[in-house]
Amino acid sequence: MFGIRSRRPPPFGGIHPGDDKDIQVYKPQDGARGSLWGEARLLLRDLVFALMIAVLVVVFIVQPVKVEGTSMLPRLHDGERIFVNKLIYYDEYSWAPSVDRGDIVVFWFPDDPSKSYIKRVVGLPGDKVEIHDGIVRLNGRDLDETYLDSRHNLSHRSQSEVYVKPNYYFVMGDNRDNSSDSRIWGLVPKKYIYGKALFRYWPLNAASVIEHENVSTIAPPQPEHRPSPENSGAVIEP
Repeated sequence: MFGIRSRRPPPFGGIHPGDDKDIQVYKPQDGARGSLWGEARLLLRDLVFALMIAVLVVVFIVQPVKVEGTSMLPRLHDGERIFVNKLIYYDEYSWAPSVDRGDIVVFWFPDDPSKSYIKRVVGLPGDKVEIHDGIVRLNGRDLDETYLDSRHNLSHRSQSEVYVKPNYYFVMGDNRDNSSDSRIWGLVPKKYIYGKALFRYWPLNAASVIEHENVSTIAPPQPEHRPSPENSGAVIEP
């Protein structure tokens, strides 16, 4: 008003940034930009790391598979999706799972490796498998297959004895009346099996762990013991 120019107060009270060269001025907006970019880089790093882990898991550990057909009723239905455990590739190591009787496995069809089948392992290497009236006989003893549904096993087929060669498996579908399996086209080479059924994830309302079925044998009936006449005290009339 009177030609006197008012001086703005220093931004730091009585101290001005120009008074000391060692004074650093911190602007919050610059810090916010830096922290935002830093968080974005960390998030990107975590996403890349998670993607790498997912790829390794899919390649070496588990694989999603879609069930097609009804040969595994009532356990698995057409259109369901499951994860299979691929670690059976490494069953020569003690830490890896091995293929066992009762496992549901996924394999390349021996007659056409471009196709994949899913069946249950019934016979292991060295076993002798025979079928009589729809009942599987393993090494001379009938199998107690509690996982079967009698409504899908009405044909009561019979088949002569088959020897399971080393590094081969005898597989069958649980729906015995509607399954193309080892009864028709023979054994499955071990190298063709690429997964063991692990977890059903679709549909969501049926999501569950696919548990291993313990397949036991029924002991054959023992012949009735009849004492000889001389030991029984019986009198034989001439």
